[in-house]
Amino acid sequence: MNCIIVDDEPLARKGLQILIEKTNDLELLASLSNAIEAAKFLKENSVDLIFLDIQMPGNNGIELAHADAGDSLIIFTTAYPEYAIDSYEVDAVDYLLKPIKPERFNKAVQKALTYRSLLDVTHIKSSIEEVNADYFFVKADRKIFRIDFDDILFIEGLKDYVVIHTHAQRLITAMNIKTIHEKLPVKNFARVSKSYVVNIQKISSFDNNTVFIQKQEIPIGNNYRNDFFEGYVSKKLLRR
Repeated sequence: MNCIIVDDEPLARKGLQILIEKTNDLELLASLSNAIEAAKFLKENSVDLIFLDIQMPGNNGIELAHADAGDSLIIFTTAYPEYAIDSYEVDAVDYLLKPIKPERFNKAVQKALTYRSLLDVTHIKSSIEEVNADYFFVKADRKIFRIDFDDILFIEGLKDYVVIHTHAQRLITAMNIKTIHEKLPVKNFARVSKSYVVNIQKISSFDNNTVFIQKQEIPIGNNYRNDFFEGYVSKKLLRR
């Protein structure tokens, strides 16, 4: 999978370059210092993955992701944890905090590789075929799968696709997250950000910014926080 680095800090670019060169599955096409250079490069080249800083002079990484990223997957790299929620509002694959640890870098890359391989095998136009009381059928990878609502852990929006995470597998289908959310029972499934719908029954814990399902950390978007807490948490919260 080819990739580029976009970061205004020379040392940060060098550090990422070293990590990329140690990863057999990645090929570095360019290391760029600002969003303007990156936008031009993206118009002229097909890029699978962007390692993208957020705080840069001129256009920042969020603006670049909105306007110019196209079908490229994005892993944000930044020193500022407060931008985490914003990163998932533009369908980022992951969010790495500087200084970037090799093991955390490898985890993010593996996630990007998995999504790229899922996208590559989605040859047909996928969609939900039929919805019943407790399951639906979905087309994915030239097959039709039955998905029981109770098996769904969460659903992740990724560009023009959604990734359905179940206990046993991950399925990708060409659909926006709003459409699939409308097919699910409201009492059990909550939209917690622009990119995520979670199964309330599978939540193990949460705080003001994050929902935890098994080992997954799912960000709660600012525009969805009140609805989530008022609609799904307040009624169930035990009090003194």
